[in-house]
Amino acid sequence: MLEIEAHPMPGDRFIQVLKWAVFLLAALYFINCFTPLRIHYDMLRYFAIKDCLETGCPPTADPHDYLPYGYTGLLLGLSRLGILKSFSIVFVNGLYLLGGLYFVRRIFAYLHTSLFLFVLVLLNWTIIKFFTHPLSELQYLFFSLASVYAFHTYTQKKKIIHLLMAFGLAGLAFLTRTVGIALVAALCLGLLWEYRKQLISLIRNNRILITVILVCAAGILVFSKQLGLDHYTGVMSGQFKGGVYFTEMIGWHLREWGEIALNVSAAKAIGRLPASLVIGLFVVVGVLLVSGFICICFFKKNRIPFIVKGYLFFYIILMFNWPFSDPRFWVPVLPLIAAVVAQTSFHKSRWLKVPLILLFVVYTTFGIISVVYMTYTSLNKEVLARTQAAGVYRNEYETHFFGRPLSDTATRVDPFVLSVLERYDGH
Repeated sequence: MLEIEAHPMPGDRFIQVLKWAVFLLAALYFINCFTPLRIHYDMLRYFAIKDCLETGCPPTADPHDYLPYGYTGLLLGLSRLGILKSFSIVFVNGLYLLGGLYFVRRIFAYLHTSLFLFVLVLLNWTIIKFFTHPLSELQYLFFSLASVYAFHTYTQKKKIIHLLMAFGLAGLAFLTRTVGIALVAALCLGLLWEYRKQLISLIRNNRILITVILVCAAGILVFSKQLGLDHYTGVMSGQFKGGVYFTEMIGWHLREWGEIALNVSAAKAIGRLPASLVIGLFVVVGVLLVSGFICICFFKKNRIPFIVKGYLFFYIILMFNWPFSDPRFWVPVLPLIAAVVAQTSFHKSRWLKVPLILLFVVYTTFGIISVVYMTYTSLNKEVLARTQAAGVYRNEYETHFFGRPLSDTATRVDPFVLSVLERYDGH
């Protein structure tokens, strides 16, 4: 049986190793700020929306494309300051990540293993990869974790300013990614839990206030399209019409958890091992990780704040019903997942000790490979052009970096992608 310890105390030598590991990883992350602009399909959508708002839609842009305007607002702000370049974008991602880790450390202030928490997060391949991309994950991570921390502070100090900050930051998180509706639900549930004893009396004595709240909730439903809720509910309600079966969708997300635990992309492994074997392995590991995490977080005795449990509950439920597969969906909650793992003691569980040590070795090894490889591609433009985004935009990169495609079998160059590189790549 797993044992939860509130204050696990690692040895001094281990702490020193963790300190040096955090410093080294931080240095490598900073070096990656000098990466050329990395292309991703959703990133191109963000830049197209920014161009539509700033200078008018380019011919290749879809004026009806929908993505929340929160991250586009950041791009617009950097553009108006004249610093919308690859370095600035990644540097801001670094600030977001640093802030998110700070908030998690404060939420789990009772932990003496925060350095271990930082190492787990900084070595995860999804954090490493999307740290260097102009995408909204780390901005959402920052605002959502700031909101959770503000609400946690409110439960301790009972100052209304912290509650207002929690909902205000949740609003910014929602404007960044509409999955923030899970955070809003968690905050509401957290309030109900915090005042569960006074709830009945509150309802009796504040019928007008309750009526106003219900009217506001009805208004949110009525104006759900304008608020962006239909983007999620529409896709989720139409998932089966697109030929996506529920079991298939669950398999995707279990595989994503396997990719998080083994710290490597299944796509990388499929190129070296039979696809069925790889997918089966990652799904099995995902099942074990999800089962163990649910047991530790929701059933075992622990000191995890209720708001964290509520947020993770709603986020996991929403993501397991999301009919798309991508490990980056879990980036915003990885620090919270790592915090739950970091406060869990397995050393008295003999049947778990060996496999967990083996898993940690695998996790660390692949994490080191990921951060070294990411740094290598950041500093080597030819390799980046050949490998980044699976080589889909190789011709655009080579044309931008070297003046012409280097491949003998070059295909056409996408003018919009090339224009984005020419305008926003560089330092």
